[in-house]
Amino acid sequence: MMPLSYADMGQPQIIRRIGGSPEVRQHLEDLGFHVGGEVSVVSTLGGNLIVKVKESRVAVSNELARKIMV
Repeated sequence: MMPLSYADMGQPQIIRRIGGSPEVRQHLEDLGFHVGGEVSVVSTLGGNLIVKVKESRVAVSNELARKIMV
């Protein structure tokens, strides 16, 4: 298990755990990140990640990406 920020670009990953405060977890859930869901890193841009989740592309900070374990 590793943080999403370390995942290989373009490789689909399964979300194993989401950490952080309840507010952070709720925010990530609102964006479509759910345990058991599939996510892949599309690109990195200035320390932020563009990820594909549920057929959408979402930008997340490196700090948030470290809270998503795959």
